[in-house]
Amino acid sequence: LWEETLQLTKAKLGADHPDTLISMGNLAGGYKAAGQLQKALPLWEETLQLMKAKLGADHPHTLISMNNLAMGYNAAGQLQKALPLWEETLKLMKAKLGADHPDTLISMNNLAMGYRAAGQLQKALPLLEETLQLMKAKLGADHPQTLTSMGNLAMGYHDAGQLQKALPLWEETLKLRKAKLGADHPDTLTSMGSLAEGYKAAGQLQKALPLWEETL
Repeated sequence: LWEETLQLTKAKLGADHPDTLISMGNLAGGYKAAGQLQKALPLWEETLQLMKAKLGADHPHTLISMNNLAMGYNAAGQLQKALPLWEETLKLMKAKLGADHPDTLISMNNLAMGYRAAGQLQKALPLLEETLQLMKAKLGADHPQTLTSMGNLAMGYHDAGQLQKALPLWEETLKLRKAKLGADHPDTLTSMGSLAEGYKAAGQLQKALPLWEETL
């Protein structure tokens, strides 16, 4: 259906019409969801190129397209391509939308997690800390995106061997997710599993075991 929509939109409006470009991005997202990255990536690359030319490098649609392409590169294991694109996206979003705009905060989180995946914890941790601080101020302490950011920072601390910082953060994340989303929400269960793994790493099996049992 997305393929047919794109074909019809191209024929009707032209290859570089904004609606055509959005349709291209949607099709690329569909390919990625279907696990067809070999089709998704060239389409996202073409979409971004056309959006930059048609709308400008800092247009909101262009920035979304940049982020989507970076996410595609990341999914394909091409972090060397994803990271510069995320860095550029964040720089442009900060200038265009402001440092605490929700889309900017998502971009910050994506870049930080990219740094983490690349083993660049010295870059990831300060960015994760800043993201969490801004999300708390902008969205509230119990907003789902804030809670995701808290969990990500806890994982970063865990990777850096800073369990004394990771565990309280995971505990807080779990407490807030239970209250906000419910005990059986997938995100809450993810927090339980993460906290249990943290307790295990800290040698606190007496705390880990009940959590593992609860997640079953």
